[in-house]
Amino acid sequence: MKLLLIRHGDPDYIHDDLTPAGRREAALLAERIAPMEVEQYFVSPLGRARATAAPTLQKAERTAVECAWLQEFSIPVARPDLDGLSKVPWDWLPQDWLQDPRLFSPERWRENEILRAAGVGEAYDAVIAAFDKLLAEHGYERDGLYYRVRRPNTKTLVFFTHFGLSCVLLSHLMQTSPMVLWQGLVMAPSSVTTIHTEERRPGIAAFRTAALGDVSHLYAKGVEPAFAARFCEVYGNGQRID
Repeated sequence: MKLLLIRHGDPDYIHDDLTPAGRREAALLAERIAPMEVEQYFVSPLGRARATAAPTLQKAERTAVECAWLQEFSIPVARPDLDGLSKVPWDWLPQDWLQDPRLFSPERWRENEILRAAGVGEAYDAVIAAFDKLLAEHGYERDGLYYRVRRPNTKTLVFFTHFGLSCVLLSHLMQTSPMVLWQGLVMAPSSVTTIHTEERRPGIAAFRTAALGDVSHLYAKGVEPAFAARFCEVYGNGQRID
């Protein structure tokens, strides 16, 4: 089985929509995704994800299943440097989160006091429960840290979703802390992350990520990816710092 996690295009967060650049990204994405043989499409209920999916669905003459659990994982977390003000879990200064070794642990990240107070662990569990239920419906049933293959297949499932939520799903499939992925990865707007099952013995599967944050559909048309996924590379160069 193959899973495609697609981040929405360049966002207009104020209106929960896409910018003009984001709409161009979504159109180029459709040229890439619509010709694929896709078993089923799924989409976040948020406007920027639905707007990203629309050109692909129209071009492929398909519909998508809207899943509430695919919406952005924007649990408000009291960032240590902001005197009680909250941010999403992946917007945390390195000099703060790197001080807690528990955040690197697949089990102990939940013990961090700030994440625990915000209920991040419980929200995470709700998402992965819904995700595993869906995978089981398609023949792959979670059993501890791997999957039992009840109905092996080569289906492709496509998810139009968000960065933070994609990291939650990847952390579950890769048995790692979501905090490491939230803080250490970049997925540009309209990017495609491709995950395959690996079945080296009958009836047992794990997942491998073949491509992360791929924007080749933009480069093929000479379009630079939007900066929305990143913070400044060098302080003071005019890029986003906070």
